[in-house]
Parts: sequence; structure tokens; C-alpha cells
Amino acid sequence: MEPLTWGEIIPRVLYQFTPVWIALLLTFALSILYKRRLGLYGKLFDNIIGMVGFGLVMFWVYTGLFVGLFDWIVTHDPLSAATGMKNKAPGTPLRGAEAGDYPYYLLGGDTLARDVFSRMVSGSWVVIRIAPLATVFAFMVGITLGLPAGYFGKRLDTVLSFLANLILAFPVILLFYLLVTPEMVATGIPGYMAVVLFLFPIIFLTVLINSRYHTQPARRTILLSVLIIGLGWLYLSLINDPGTPINFLPGAVDLFDIPGGILIVFVAVVFVNAPTVFRIVRGLALDIQTRDYVAAAQTRGEGPWYIMLWEILPNARGPLIVDFCLRIGYTTILLGTLGFFGLGLPPESPDWGTTINQGRKLLSIYPHPAIVPAMALLSMVLGLNLLADGLREESLKD
Repeated sequence: MEPLTWGEIIPRVLYQFTPVWIALLLTFALSILYKRRLGLYGKLFDNIIGMVGFGLVMFWVYTGLFVGLFDWIVTHDPLSAATGMKNKAPGTPLRGAEAGDYPYYLLGGDTLARDVFSRMVSGSWVVIRIAPLATVFAFMVGITLGLPAGYFGKRLDTVLSFLANLILAFPVILLFYLLVTPEMVATGIPGYMAVVLFLFPIIFLTVLINSRYHTQPARRTILLSVLIIGLGWLYLSLINDPGTPINFLPGAVDLFDIPGGILIVFVAVVFVNAPTVFRIVRGLALDIQTRDYVAAAQTRGEGPWYIMLWEILPNARGPLIVDFCLRIGYTTILLGTLGFFGLGLPPESPDWGTTINQGRKLLSIYPHPAIVPAMALLSMVLGLNLLADGLREESLKD
């Protein structure tokens, strides 16, 4: 077979993304149709910059989901090498292709003869599994500690602010390096950190429900029971890690096993991001607690946690939503940096940072193995930044 030209490669690449185009079309159509009922999210579709950012982000989100859940879009196994395909140019026919094999390496081969296109789309699955969820956990930690620090102040604020500043005083890359090195992992410290940090979502939701339904004890008891049993089981399965000191659940009740490398990176991302979120939430709480509606809630006799979670937090949502989007982009870059330096994730991982690092060695001769994942990372972070800009503009109008 003859190699493909770019005029043939581009339509084939676009065709591979067919499920993504369909999902994007449905998402935009439904969102625009019901945008007046969707609050701040709906207003995003009145903002061109926000729509472009949302489209870029959702492109990679859908790509990651279709690759990770259904094994669609990929043309080859991202971890398997093919004989004679080392550093081959985009559009090179696959040597020895059998029935059922995709006949080309659409975006070429890397230094280990693996398909660059399949590794690029598989890398999105790594990113969307870690970056958004780790950011959510960081926000749970930051909000749970930042609200009382700003609202109550005094010694609680002094102690928590000192701890946050202590963590932020470390250079981020050095802190990551310390947390993910094999010597540190062997001590079990990242696992113990997971035990503490992963408790915060349960604490936050428990306090949220209790403060909202404390006047309805029967309903509160049912909701808290479901929450604690469900999330408690997930929590125990999450922190249980066979082969480490934290291994206490029998295999029959352990819901899932997270690969050690991913769990350690996840914990490190939460630990690094939480102090920054804490400082933002604390500052917002200090400002908002002087507003009239907070004073009105205090006059009504509402409890402090009700005021923090149902009066202060909703009125701080604009800056927090914007920071959430920007922080996912920051985390994505951080994951790429970790992968580039070979920290945390396995060396064969198709994440974008690791792929860029492997491709840079012959960048002057074979640029495509590094440029393709670099463009993917760039477009994802650009989309998050544009999305944050759009949300900020619309939240200011809200």
C-alpha cells in the first residue's frame, strides 16, 4: 500500500472522532435549547469565548470517555509496538497488517514503534480521570477548612493559615518529586495522606445535609445513612491498596483497585492544590460574612454551618467556578510535567507528558511523536482557560 497524503490523513482522523462529533452536537443542541433554564451554565451559550472553550474541553472529555469506556476512536493498542514502524511518518501503512487491523499509522509511529494517534487519544483518558476528580477533592478540602477559618477566625484561622502557608512554601515540583519517588512511596506516607484527604468529601457532604435538614430529623437520618454507607464503602475501597501497609479490606468487598502510580499522583495533586483553594475560600468568607444577608441569617437564629454553606458559599460560587476551571488546566499541565520528568505514572503510560518526553529525544529529525501530544495538551488547557473566561464574564452579569 502507498502512504497516505495529508489530504487523505485528515478526513480519516476526523472520521475516527465520529462519536465525539455526535456527542458534541447533541450537547450543544440541548444546551442551547434549554439554556434559559440552566442557570450560569446556560448563560455560557450567550458567550462566544465560553462556547469555544467549552467545545474544546468537551471534545477531549468525550474522547477520553469513548476511549476508556468503549475502546472506540483508537486504531491500535497504544502500548503495543509493530515491527518496522519505528519513527515512521504520518500515513505510513502498517507492515504485516492482518484482517481486522487498521491498515495505517495515521499520525506515524514513535521511537518504540507505537501508534502516535492511539497514544494521543488514550492520553485524554488519563487526564480526565485524574485532573477533574483531583480538583474536586482539592476543593472539598479547601472549602471544608476555608469556610470556618474565614468565618470563625481567631486561633482556628491562625493555625490553618500557617499550615497552608507551610505547604505552599515548598516549590511545587520539588514537593511532587518528594511525594512520588519510590523511597517515599515505600514508607506508605502517600497512602496515609490519602486516608486523611479522601475523608473530606464525606465530611463536607455530611455537614451540608445536616445543616440543611436539621429541622427535619427523619429525612436527615435517611439521607445521612445513605450517604455514609455509600460513600463510606467507596472511601474504604479507594484507600485500600494491596501490597501496602493499608490493606485491610477482603477482596470480595473491595470495589476496585486503583493502580499505585495513579493513586499516588492523585494524592499529590490534591495535597498541592488544597492550600490554594483554602486561601481563596477563606478570603471570600472573610468578605461575604459582613454582608447584610449574612447578618439577617444570624438574626433568624441560623447555625454557623448553615450560614457558611447556604449563605456564604452560594454567593462565592462565581470566583470558585472560575478557579475550578483554571485549576483543572493547571493540574493538566502539572500531570504533563510529572509525566515529562518520568515521575508518578508508569513509563509506558500514554499520558501526554510521558509521550512528549519520549518524543523529544529525536525532535529535530522526527517531530511528530512529540508535537501531536503537545498540541493535544495545548488545546485542552486553552479550552479550560477560555471556558473560565466565559464563566467569569457571565458570573459577573449574574
